[in-house]
Amino acid sequence: MANQRFEKPTGTQDILPGTVEKWQFIEQKARELCRRYNYHEIRTPIFEQTELFERGVGETTDIVEKEMYTFKDKGDRSMTLRPEGTAGVVRAYVQNKLYGEPDVTKLYYIGPMFRYERPQAGRYRQFHQFGIEVFGSSDPAIDAEVIALGYSFYKELGLQGVKAEINSVGTPAVRAAYREQLLAFLTPMKESLCAYCQSRMDRNPLRVLDCKKDQDKFGGAPSILDSLDEECSVHFENVKSYLDAMGIEYEINPRLVRGLDYYTHTAFEFKAQGIGAIDTVGGGGRFNGLVGEIGGPDQPGIGFGIGLERIQLILEHQQVDLSGMQPLDVYLVALGEAAEREIVKIIYDLRSRGISAERDYLGRKMKAQMKSADRLQARYTAILGDDELARGEIAVKSMETGEQRTVKLEELYREFM
Repeated sequence: MANQRFEKPTGTQDILPGTVEKWQFIEQKARELCRRYNYHEIRTPIFEQTELFERGVGETTDIVEKEMYTFKDKGDRSMTLRPEGTAGVVRAYVQNKLYGEPDVTKLYYIGPMFRYERPQAGRYRQFHQFGIEVFGSSDPAIDAEVIALGYSFYKELGLQGVKAEINSVGTPAVRAAYREQLLAFLTPMKESLCAYCQSRMDRNPLRVLDCKKDQDKFGGAPSILDSLDEECSVHFENVKSYLDAMGIEYEINPRLVRGLDYYTHTAFEFKAQGIGAIDTVGGGGRFNGLVGEIGGPDQPGIGFGIGLERIQLILEHQQVDLSGMQPLDVYLVALGEAAEREIVKIIYDLRSRGISAERDYLGRKMKAQMKSADRLQARYTAILGDDELARGEIAVKSMETGEQRTVKLEELYREFM
């Protein structure tokens, strides 16, 4: 159809200049923090075999049941756009035999994820996550380190009121025993619960405690912490003692079970104050059985995922000033044909030396070019006319003070270093 108008798909966003620089700031903070903690980046495909997520995330989760973007490829294989990062990283860890390394494997990722859900503030169908995964250690100190890294990420971005909520979801054996206690509590009220809760009771009753609609009915629910065996209790106590030693703010939330089936022992979420219903900004936990479930050797693991859209929302709400567009070092103005040709060489030389530079490509008058330099927040303008070129000189003007001086062309770059 001629002149058809196209729009972005529902639940996606165009991240435009002026905003993308804020994303770059956040991503750079994540990379720098991971460097300090000795985590290394991994990049996995944005689509994988559907079965990977069914086995890795859990068939009774909302993600697998309702939210995955699944399609058949030309080989009639079922593929899914990744709805979360952990399963793909575990697959890569197993397939590439990273478990053969002598040290603990510490990885991080930053990239897009995809879930088909109702778009709302801070929640998109294509969204972005920063996540870390650690393989090969059951030490509760690594649990505390993972929580500390996430906590530090928020604090160094300048977020206020950040805290961690932690819980222990035990082992599969512990959860099986707790499941019976929880069902005994929930069954008498089943008919009064929402449809989702009733469905979850039959398949994964621990997820009932996640329900926001029926929270007021769960005040007397048994706590999973009372069902922990000695090993789980000791592990959880050690995690808390390490967090205390680092001064990490946390609260114990015995109803925190997370939305994925693979968690064992430590589960945690990060909360930020002052954004209404959207107060969970990231979370994770230990997944000691997941590597084996996806075909690898029995290796413990722990990690978290942090939604970058929610970070942006909270930063905006709390009026945290991130670095936006970086000012341009210099805007070059050419007056005359010979100067126009020379400017091409000069701007290339400046950029090659690491200096940000721009010029006019629209044939505008000098006044319009100076307005463009102002819009680009240029620190300086450099004006070259044919007469100045003949003398090997160029006029440099400070856009902040208005001061103007003449410098040698071959020394121009020194003005911006």
